[in-house]
Amino acid sequence: MIRSELVQKLCNHNPSLATHDVEAIVTTFFDEITRRLASNGRVELRGFGAFSTRERDARTGRNPRTGEIVAVNAKRVPYFKPGKEMRARLNVA
Repeated sequence: MIRSELVQKLCNHNPSLATHDVEAIVTTFFDEITRRLASNGRVELRGFGAFSTRERDARTGRNPRTGEIVAVNAKRVPYFKPGKEMRARLNVA
C-alpha cells in the first residue's frame, strides 16, 4: 500500500473528514514517527509493532557498476519489530 492508497482508505472509512484533513493527519503521523526516531527514540503502537533504529558500523563496500572499493560510513537505520497481535494475524493456520 502506498501513501495515497492509505489516505483514500481513511477517507472512505471517514466520509465526514475532508481529503486534505486526512492527508494532514497522515503527514503528521509519519512526521512524528520520523522525528522521534531521529532523536534516537522509539515508537510503539500496541497491537501493531515498534519502530526503533539500529546502528550500522562503518565498512568497505563495492560499487556494483564499476567494482571500485568505497568506504561506507557508520549510520543509523530504521528497524520495525511487529507486535504479537500482528504476527498472530499474519500466521493464521
